[in-house]
Amino acid sequence: EALGRSRGGLTTKIHLLTDALGRPLRFLLTGGEVHESRAAEAMLDGVEGEAVLADKGYDSNAIREAIAA
Repeated sequence: EALGRSRGGLTTKIHLLTDALGRPLRFLLTGGEVHESRAAEAMLDGVEGEAVLADKGYDSNAIREAIAA
């Protein structure tokens, strides 16, 4: 269901939230054409922590504000 069209054909992205030890807490599948920022708020909703490490695809002012909140 999470197949999307991109230059490479049909693709899927896996978004994964882990704890400090790398243990999975949440995951989300999206189509390959979906930008990472669209999945970030759903992944971070209700999560508390001291730091967030993420790929540069997740770097936006809206995501930074959601983390700060």
